[in-house]
Order: sequence, then structure tokens, then C-alpha cells
Amino acid sequence: MPPSREPIPKPKVMDLICQFNKLKPPKFQGGTDPIKYEEWKRKLENLFDIMECPDRYKVALTTYQFEGEAEYWWGTVKPRGRENPMTWERLGELLDNKYYPRDVQIMKEREFLGLKQGNISVMGYASKFNELSRFAPHQVSTEERRMEHFEQGLKGNIKSMIASQTFDNLQAMYQKAVKIA
Repeated sequence: MPPSREPIPKPKVMDLICQFNKLKPPKFQGGTDPIKYEEWKRKLENLFDIMECPDRYKVALTTYQFEGEAEYWWGTVKPRGRENPMTWERLGELLDNKYYPRDVQIMKEREFLGLKQGNISVMGYASKFNELSRFAPHQVSTEERRMEHFEQGLKGNIKSMIASQTFDNLQAMYQKAVKIA
């Protein structure tokens, strides 16, 4: 179905902007850090879920959060004149292509797959594990897979002690690893 060409009623937009601003949405500056972009996008999507915001308003609310380089970029890609209005899906594609290219996604997934505890604490390793696991969702799609990947990255002595035990979930495995270390 083509996007509606009806203008968004101004009072409705203003109500949404007020509601949106009360939730303290994050601003987006643009830049070259895909992690910052991904975190910003995730926070924004969570706010939209809380607000139960219809897709037709998300473009206006999202672009309202642009500052600096992101605002300049938006000025070059936003529809003009008689062009069809920007859809939420299309804006997401444009943002991902600009700020989170596929090559970077692959690089972050590989970083997760190669993650090892090394000389950091179990707590530090777990933090990095959680941070990077979002880049390889299919690798951690079940609790069993999460635990398997977590265990494989632990140091030898901790790993061998963990391997001889059974855990119901990653949190229980993590707590035991912290006690062992």
C-alpha cells in the first residue's frame, strides 16, 4: 500500500512531539561510530514501542532528533516537492546504509565470534560478550547457544571447571564463573 499523501495534522504532531520529548529521546549527531548509531536506534525504537507510535509519525519524530552531521545528511535525502513522503521502512534502510553498513555488521559479528576472555575479568568478558552478541543474533538465538559461546570464550582453567557442570541459563553459568575466578 502506498504511503498516505495526507499531511499530518499539526495538533496531532505537536501532541506526539510533546509526549515524545517527555520521554527524553536521544539526539543523533551522525558520525562514523556504528555502535553509537545502533544504540541510538534501539533506544528510539523502544520509545516508539512505549508510545505505541504509528509508523506514519515515526519519520517526523526521528528526524526531529537529528543534529549536526545527521541533520545535514537528512537535508540531502528527504523528499522534496511532489516526491512520495518518506516511509519508516525506507528511512531505516537509508540510516542503516549510511551509519551501519553491512561490512561493519560483518566485522562486529566476527569480533563476537572471536571473543576470548584473555586477561580481562569474567565480569569484563561478560560485559563485552553481551555488548557484541547483538551483532550475531543467530549465534545466540537460544539460551543453549548463548551458554556455549560464553563458555568457549572463557580462560582455560575457568572453562574446564564450567564444562564439567550443567547450568539452566547463562546467568547461572556467569555467576559460577565469577566465583571460580
